[in-house]
Formats: sequence, structure tokens, C-alpha cells
Amino acid sequence: MNDVEIPDQWIQAKLPDISNLNMGQSPSSSDVNISGDGIAFFQGKAEFGKLYPTVKKYCSAPRKTAEKNDILLSVRAPVGPTNLANQMTAIGRGLAAIRADENNVNFKFLLYYFRKIEPWMSEQGTGTTFKAISGQFLKELDCIVPPLAEQKIIADKLDTLLAQVGTTKARLDRIPKILKTFRQAVLAAAVSGKLTEEWRERHEISRSGWLSTKFSSICREITVGYVGKMADRYESSGIPFLRSQNVRAFQYSDVNLLYISKDFHKKIYKSRLEPGDLAIVRSGAPGTTCVIPASLGIANCSDLVIARPNEKLISDFGCIFMNSEIAQKNVSENQVGVAQQHFNVGSMKKMPIDLPSNKEQTEIVRRVEELFAFADSIEQKNNAALERVNNLTQSILAKAFRGELTADWRAANPELISGENSAEALLAKIQAEREAIKKQPKPKRNAVKKKTGSRMSKQIIKIVDALKEAKKPLNGQELLAASGYPSDSNIDQLEQFFLDIREALVTEKAIVKIKRDDDGQDWFALAEPVADE
Repeated sequence: MNDVEIPDQWIQAKLPDISNLNMGQSPSSSDVNISGDGIAFFQGKAEFGKLYPTVKKYCSAPRKTAEKNDILLSVRAPVGPTNLANQMTAIGRGLAAIRADENNVNFKFLLYYFRKIEPWMSEQGTGTTFKAISGQFLKELDCIVPPLAEQKIIADKLDTLLAQVGTTKARLDRIPKILKTFRQAVLAAAVSGKLTEEWRERHEISRSGWLSTKFSSICREITVGYVGKMADRYESSGIPFLRSQNVRAFQYSDVNLLYISKDFHKKIYKSRLEPGDLAIVRSGAPGTTCVIPASLGIANCSDLVIARPNEKLISDFGCIFMNSEIAQKNVSENQVGVAQQHFNVGSMKKMPIDLPSNKEQTEIVRRVEELFAFADSIEQKNNAALERVNNLTQSILAKAFRGELTADWRAANPELISGENSAEALLAKIQAEREAIKKQPKPKRNAVKKKTGSRMSKQIIKIVDALKEAKKPLNGQELLAASGYPSDSNIDQLEQFFLDIREALVTEKAIVKIKRDDDGQDWFALAEPVADE
């Protein structure tokens, strides 16, 4: 993976050498809620927001947790996407929490490193039902390690550059919506007569000459596509058979086009399609309309209303009208059916329309096509620009982790990347600190902490004992305090608290969880009443 050249002052190390790895484990479904009881819970990538994960679920008894500024890595379906925890968080089996070694590794630098390798990570998952990576895979993962001072410089530069990329991308992302609004405005102007107002003045034509009519009066025929079972009727080739998915606004699509035999086409000839027909979707996206092109040839269809214009209606103008908001509103208000609503032939025949002369229809079609072509060209340029911007993020990350963004900084600050500030010295320091921690005696469970100024001044007692002393049900926060934990408990203390609850609930069955109607929180009580002493 790391086969690119890196600066001489950088080294490579395994992920566990510079961080703590915590693979997620899903809690019991009974411990997960949406009422806000417990701590934030994320099962996997699905809950990730743009900047931080969006909290939608909570967990009252987590099995695995992450702290603020831990990197949340999606390890299954999909593999690779990352986010940053902005609070203590319960993590399910779809996530791993990676905590940069405190004071020795810049957490943002490590986050950006994972975002740089995300495309590679996405290809590393194994499995048949869904792709996933294991904790062992992560333990063997190679990481790039610059000196600590340079890590911060890289993270700061990436903050600035990628924020600029994000701003540019956000602007480009808004353009399709702007163009959609523009196209609808063009259609509204077209069917109201505003688009050709100046044209009529030049030709001394009045808007009052427009004919208020219905589609039944301007079509030779309005019918419906074939309604019947088709499972055994499709052929590998033959007569094209359109369905609603083959009709897009203003254009016919041959994606997933099916075929029927000539004999079957003759049997259902009434549902045929002819060049110039208006093909109108009945359900799904009702009212969406295209003109059947001559290039399609002989064809048939199902799930479509077919409007066959007479000499009063130019097909392309009919298509413009049907895709306009005024017609779409009529379609929406005149659908029928109970199980599934759809637009039918009767509603199409009654569809009102203000119809200009054929000459003005032709002019309207020309102007709409010209304006839509302009919008299409902008959209194509925007898509190309968006693709370049999307590629720019990975390009910037690649330069950062080749050392190119900080080449000048290294030249100007040799003392910050050598000697005791070198990457080798940093790794040795991390190892020494970990060895020192291993030699320290482990604190006994439920030990009394009496240090001056310590957050812990009260003895921690078991959950069951706290409820016995209280002699009444307690909610989560009350039980935390009653058990001797401080209100600002750290992650280790909270993990111990939740483990005690689980042990008392599941293993000892000494307490029960109850729901109170007044606040919707989980409350805890002794499984059996305790007699007064």
C-alpha cells in the first residue's frame, strides 16, 4: 500500500504502534433507544453526517465505546469511510474506534491518513454476504509517521485546502438545482405565452388567439398501453416494448428496454406506439412525458398513456406542456386508484390546455430547445468541474502524504524533525510510555479515590447496593450519582457503570429495567422489594 516515496525524516509503523484500536460490538437491542437515554450510539457508516455522525440512537448499556476525537472507521458494508467522534459514543460491530496516541500523534493527521487510503481500504474487505475487514487486518496496517511537529503542520494545511475544496464542491452541487428551477421557469413561460410575448408583438399576434381546449379535442386518439401479464412474453429481440422506466422527461430511454414478438405485437396492436406519440407515465412518476422518436420504429408499451396528436397540436409543444408544472399539478390532482394511484386515459382526455397557433407552437419549441441546450451545456461543464473537484481531494491528500505540502517547512525547520524531535524518537517515546504504564499496578475495582481535587471523592458502590440504599427506582443519571460516580465521569468510569448495570440485569438478574410514562426514560429497580432493616 505505502509503496510511494516518503521524506527521509519520516518512517512507517504499524497502526497499533501509534494508536489504540477498539473494534465495535453491538449492544443488546433492548439497550438501544431513540429517547436520549444513555450515550450516543452508532452501528455503522449509515449514521455518518457531513462533519460528525448525526446522533439518532442512544445506548444505555454499551459494550464498546469511543471517546471524543476518536476516528470512527467503517469496517463493514462499506469498508473505509471515516468520521470523527465529537462526544463519547457507543459503537456497534460496523465500526472501529481508532484513538491516536495521546500527546504523541495528531488525531487530525491520522484521520486524514485514513481518508487518503480510503479508496484502497474499500477494496480490502472479504466476505460473501458483505465485505468486511477484521481487527487483525487493522493491526497489520502500515501507517506513515512524520515527526509530531510536522504532523500538525500537515493537518493544518489539509484543513485549509480541503475546506476550500469543500466550499467549491458545495457551490457546484447547487448548480443542478438552479438549472432545474431554470428549466421549469422556461416551461412556465412557454405554456403561459410569456416566452413568445415579444415574438407576438413583432408578428402582430394577440395572446387572446390562444385556444382554451382539452386534449381530447387535439388528439386523434388517447389510449393506454397493454395491461396484462407479461412475464412469459418477453423475447431476446423483436419489437421494442416500452415501460414507464423507458420514459424520461423530454426523452425516450433504451436502458433496460424489453422486446416482444411480432405475433404478440399484432394481438395487442391497440397499445402500439407511433412516431410523434406522446408517451405519458401512468404511475411511479406520473405525467412524465416524452415524444416517441421515428428512430424507434414499430413499438409497443405498457403502463403508459398514449396521446396521439392531431393537426392542431405539435408533438413537441405537447411534450413541453405535459412536463410543465401546470400539467404536473393537474396530473397529481387527477390520479385514480386505491392500492396504487395512477394517471389514466379519462384524466388525460379531460386535461385542459391553452393552445397557441401551430406557428407559435413551433416558435415556442425552438426557443425552449435553445434555452434547454444552453442549460445542458452548463450542466455538462458543471459535471466535468465536479469530477475534477472530487479527484482534487485525493490528489491533495496524496501530495500531503508524500511530503510535498511541507517540503519548504522541513527545509526551514530542520531542528523540529531531527534528534529528539525525529519520527524515530517519537516512536521510541510512545513505546517507553506504554511500557511504563504496563508496570504500574492496576487499580482495584471499586477502589476509594481520595486525592485532593480529584473528581472522585465518593466511594463507588455496586448498582444493587445503590438501589437498596435509595429504596426506590432510579433513572440512569440518578443511579450514576447514587453509585458514587461523578457527573463528569470519564469513559473508563462510564464503561464500568454500564458493565455493572449489565451484570445486575442479565447475569445476576438482581435488578429490572422499567419504563415510566411521565418521561419515557429507562428506570431501574430491584428485582424483588427489599425489606426495611
